[in-house]
Amino acid sequence: MGRVKVFRDLLGIIKDKASQSKAALISNPRTLSLHLALLRATTHDPFSPPDPTHLATLLSFGHCSRATASTAVDAIMDRLQTTRDAAVAIKCLITVHHIIKRGSFILQDQLSVYPSTGGRNYLKLSNFRDDTTPLTWELSSWVRWYALYLENLLSTSRILGFFLCSTSSSVDKDTEEDKVSSLINTELLKEINSLGNLIEQIAKKPDSLNSNGNVLVDAVLGLVGEDYLSSINEVSIRVSEFKERLDCLGFVDSVELVCVLRSLEECKERLSTLSQRKKVMIESVWGSINEVKDQIGNSKAYKEDEGRLLMMGRRNKVSESARFGERVVMKHSGNPLKFSSGRFLSFNDVSFPAYASME
Repeated sequence: MGRVKVFRDLLGIIKDKASQSKAALISNPRTLSLHLALLRATTHDPFSPPDPTHLATLLSFGHCSRATASTAVDAIMDRLQTTRDAAVAIKCLITVHHIIKRGSFILQDQLSVYPSTGGRNYLKLSNFRDDTTPLTWELSSWVRWYALYLENLLSTSRILGFFLCSTSSSVDKDTEEDKVSSLINTELLKEINSLGNLIEQIAKKPDSLNSNGNVLVDAVLGLVGEDYLSSINEVSIRVSEFKERLDCLGFVDSVELVCVLRSLEECKERLSTLSQRKKVMIESVWGSINEVKDQIGNSKAYKEDEGRLLMMGRRNKVSESARFGERVVMKHSGNPLKFSSGRFLSFNDVSFPAYASME
C-alpha cells in the first residue's frame, strides 16, 4: 500500500510538471502566467491546499479587462471539467470559492453567468468519481457536494442581489435591514427560502472517514464555515422582519414560512460543529427561528385556516372533477391596504378605493 501511495504521488508530480511544460510551450504569451498559476494552484497532491500566492495571482486577473477575467474563469472551469483527479477538482472548486469571497466584481460577474445562462452548467459534477484510492474515492463525495454547494451559493447570491459571503460586497446591517423591510412578502419568502436551501446544503456535507483531518477537506470546511456565519446572519435579519409582519401574513405565506423554518431547525444538529465562532449569536438566531415558528403555529387565525383547509380537503376527495371544479379565487375589494412590514402598521387603517381587475 505504501508503494502504491508513493507511486501515485510521483505520478501526480510528473503530471503537474508535464502540464506546466505543455502550457509553457503552447499557451498564448499573454495568458501564459494565468495558465501556469492555475496549474500550480491545482496540483494533484491531495495533502496540500492551493498555494495562497498562486490564488492571489489568479485573483489579480480580475483587475484587468473583462476579456481577461472571462479567460481566467474559462480556464478554471475547463480544468474542473476535464480532470478526473479528486484533488485537482477540489482545488478548482476552492479557487472558485475564493473568487466568490475575494474576487473583483468583474471576476465574480464572469463566474456568476455559468449556472444561469441556460447553457452548460460547469458546476454540475454529480457523476464525478475518482476510485484510485480509498482517499480519492471519499474526496470524490466532497467534490460532488462542494460543487452543488457553490452552485447554491451563486443562486442564492443572485436572488439576494449581492454576493453572499463576499468581502467586496459587504452590506451595512442597517442598510440591509432597510432593504429587507421594503420587500413584499413573496420576495421576502423567496429570499429566506433560498437561504434555507443553502444552509440545508451545508448540513448535507459528507461524513469523513479516510479524509478526516485531510488539509483539503479542512480548507473547504473553513471556507464553508465562514459562509455559514454570513448566511445565518442574513436569515436572522429576515426572521426579525417576518416577526414584525406576523399580523399581515396570509395563511399560504404563513404555511410556507413555517415549512422553511422547520427545515432550518432540522439542520441545527448537523451544523453545530461547523463553526466555533459567534456561538451566542448563532443560538440567538435559532431561538428566534423557533419563536416565530411557534407564534405562527399557535395563532388563532392559522389554526382556523388550517382547520378549514383540512375540511375542504376531505370534501374535495369526492371526485377528480370536484377538485378542479371548486377552485374559486376570492377577490376582495375596498379593504384596507396592508403594508408588509410591521414598521408601517400605523398606515394600515387607511382604506383605498377598489379598482377593476386588469386581467
